[in-house]
Amino acid sequence: MNGTIRVGNLWGIPFYIHPSWFLVLGLVTWSYSGGLAAQFPQLDGGLALVLGLLTALLLFASVVAHELGHSLVAIRQGIEVKSITLFIFGGLASLEKESETPADAFWVAIAGPIVSLILFATATAIGFATTISSPLGAILNLLASVNLALALFNLIPGLPLDGGNILKALVWKITGKPYKGVVFASRIGQLFGWVAVVYGLLPLVIYGSLTNAWYTLIGFFLLQNAGSSAQFGRVQEQLIGLTAGDVVTANSPIVSANLTLREFADQQVVSDNNWRRFLVIDDEGQLIGAIAVKDLQNTPTALWTETQVRDIMRPNTLSTTVQCDRPLLEVVQLLEQQQLSSLPVIRENGVLVGILEKTEIVQLIKRRSQLNPA
Repeated sequence: MNGTIRVGNLWGIPFYIHPSWFLVLGLVTWSYSGGLAAQFPQLDGGLALVLGLLTALLLFASVVAHELGHSLVAIRQGIEVKSITLFIFGGLASLEKESETPADAFWVAIAGPIVSLILFATATAIGFATTISSPLGAILNLLASVNLALALFNLIPGLPLDGGNILKALVWKITGKPYKGVVFASRIGQLFGWVAVVYGLLPLVIYGSLTNAWYTLIGFFLLQNAGSSAQFGRVQEQLIGLTAGDVVTANSPIVSANLTLREFADQQVVSDNNWRRFLVIDDEGQLIGAIAVKDLQNTPTALWTETQVRDIMRPNTLSTTVQCDRPLLEVVQLLEQQQLSSLPVIRENGVLVGILEKTEIVQLIKRRSQLNPA
């Protein structure tokens, strides 16, 4: 998935590492090993390097714990956690779907910062209780300060940060409309992104210094992800209240399994349409397979009048169908997750209604956006 490396599972959650993480791991190890060597001259270079690596791993373990906080609360709400990924800017828990209520969304969002604050308090308490004045004490102090910074940074009220998700939940609670929370929190996230970019570039413009370059990278990260969230919020607004059945393609490519190949060719292939693949149904209207125009080439034309569609169709192997009353927004997320361009739509009794195409949803969003511009 996007060049990431799977390294195992955490409580059943797939755990990935992005290649950019190794760069940060190396930089933190090198930087802090040098700091420890300067602070404690008795350390030899090899031991300082080992302690620097240990520090880096503990810092990233804190990030993993932060993401597990989000993940475990989501799991308690019945939401599947698809993965946790470590990358250059920290970590990301990928959830199957959003919470169903603003209160649930709030608790998923706040769980990560709470875990970081607990780690901060724990490391601080151990430091005070033991008064460790050694490399171990220095590592403990760093661990405490980093977890405090991780909690406070993530509480900035703008998407994609946890504070943005908290703000989104609050706006959702007040307005009763989740997309309004997404758009509002995304705008705030973009504002903070521009502030970070400007703050990072000012020393470069004025003094020619790269002192704050990291803030520029964080700013662009916020701008990109907040922009994507805002776009998703606008999509939510356009699709609210619609179901899969509302976007079923008119005259969907559906044929009866009882048709002969000659009837199929005359009625569908020769007719003026662009379909090259058709869904096949039985006498009860249930989806049982699919047939493509090219499949006709495997049967001599002389046999078309005595060969039925069911004889050459490909049996139904589609593991994914959607019911016609399923919210269209969930269908969009399903199409994106499984990288599909279309889905069969069925009624509650399993009868095939038609096909839903991703392109038709895009056209619907464009039409509704033109009628209701932001």
